[in-house]
Amino acid sequence: MTPQDAYDPFARTYDRHWGTFATKAYPILDHLVLRKLPPGSPVLDLCCGTGQLAAELSRQGYRTTGLDGSAAMIAIAKQNAPDVDFVVQDARNIALPRTFSAVFSTFDSLNHIMRLDELEQVFHSVFTVLDAGGRFVFDLNMEDGYRSRWRGSFAYVEEDHVCAVRSSYDANEKTGRLDITLFEPRSAGWGRTDFTLTQRWYEEAEVMERLRNAGFEDARSFDGSESIVEDSLHEGRMFFVAARP
Repeated sequence: MTPQDAYDPFARTYDRHWGTFATKAYPILDHLVLRKLPPGSPVLDLCCGTGQLAAELSRQGYRTTGLDGSAAMIAIAKQNAPDVDFVVQDARNIALPRTFSAVFSTFDSLNHIMRLDELEQVFHSVFTVLDAGGRFVFDLNMEDGYRSRWRGSFAYVEEDHVCAVRSSYDANEKTGRLDITLFEPRSAGWGRTDFTLTQRWYEEAEVMERLRNAGFEDARSFDGSESIVEDSLHEGRMFFVAARP
């Protein structure tokens, strides 16, 4: 798995340029699970990043908890969603005092799990915090997503920061790689930070198998390109839904 603090230097830039994925994922979560839940149901936003999805869940009346491994991400999330309870924890070892009607993980967060046995560990961990009959919904970038989107470079140039991203994928290793260079003003001029984020893709069949191993039932998958939301972010993305018996 990408080290939990790997996103720390990226948190502010992520918040400004990537956090709004939640606005695109929410209608899918609503279609699959949320509209079937009673008002005020407790839900967990797993790998919540800077809290945009958690904020929307809270606005819609759900009792929301957000969990992420990056303390810097959580610090910003608390500002974006002050009514949400946030915790810094490892998704592979969730330890929370309550259970939830639904758990969500979006924007290929679980692709940061770099080993299949650790992905199953996440599934076991989620299983323990779901109510009986609760639903787990998450998305994953599949191989087509890396082939179509993870190539070339792009940059954001703003008055207070410059972020350059070089993306690539390795078909043999089943991995995607983001090499990021970030320039931000500091006390003695502008400073440069370089870091790398990696992801791995999994086959649909092996994801389903690991969900079953963790105890989930009624597991289904949906091609993101055929989702109810038309957006290029969903090309090569798959949504999974599974239930705790």
